[in-house]
Amino acid sequence: MCTVCGCGEGETTIEHSHDHDHNHSHSHCSSHSHSHHEHHHDGHSHSHDYGQGPAHAHAPGMSQSRMVQVEQDILAKNNQYAAANRDYFAKHGMLALNLVSSPGSGKTTLLTETIALLKDELSIAVIEGDQQTTQDADRIRATGVKALQINTGKGCHLDAHMVGHALDELKPEEQSLLFIENVGNLVCPASFDLGEAHKVAILSVTEGEDKPLKYPDMFHAADLMILNKTDLLPHLDFDVEQCIEYAKRVNPRIKVLQLSAKTGEGMSTWLQWLKATRALHLIEYQAEAVA
Repeated sequence: MCTVCGCGEGETTIEHSHDHDHNHSHSHCSSHSHSHHEHHHDGHSHSHDYGQGPAHAHAPGMSQSRMVQVEQDILAKNNQYAAANRDYFAKHGMLALNLVSSPGSGKTTLLTETIALLKDELSIAVIEGDQQTTQDADRIRATGVKALQINTGKGCHLDAHMVGHALDELKPEEQSLLFIENVGNLVCPASFDLGEAHKVAILSVTEGEDKPLKYPDMFHAADLMILNKTDLLPHLDFDVEQCIEYAKRVNPRIKVLQLSAKTGEGMSTWLQWLKATRALHLIEYQAEAVA
């Protein structure tokens, strides 16, 4: 069970490059070992509480103090995996971006359109996170780039352990651009470092301009907010300036881009950001190589 939001976890399935799937049972509280990472088992009490206490949340059968301890253990272990992923990205000169949003923001369309515009210039790979189906990974693969699907079952987010397994299978090319499309959820993915260089929050103008205030942890964790589906603005009562002000109130350093992945308006600025960020990343990679 995820102690961040209290949602349940199911069986995680990560695609393999060969002809059969291999199931990885991911439970943050269950024992699991693997050559790349390992999980540990934690028991729990059976008392009930309702979110009043240091955890500021509730989970059936778990006390507030126990929830805090379990969450600290989970995030500490996750951070170890994230550090391993970050080392992998650095060693191979890869720029990894963690795309986060609520469901329906247009992440996959943004990715397919981005890939169509960049795939002749850059090597690109995608790790797709979703609870069920391989539809998003299939859409990415149809563009001609490598993609691997992680199905989290009842899980609400990707963690660094899953991404480490996916890297073993996907094997992105050296100095490639890696997109990690997280599970649609503006709560839990904010807490899990995947080893990425940047979190990019995608917000659709159909969602309401107050999302940054309602889900501040996510917008605080993100370095960039993409305001997507701007082609719909003439038909909506959405205050762009107010939304940006809310986002900067939560995170003064956040950068904001406005675009429509569907019409292509604003996509050039997004591509410029990607190329500039990758160029800076490669400078650091090359400096490390000669040090």
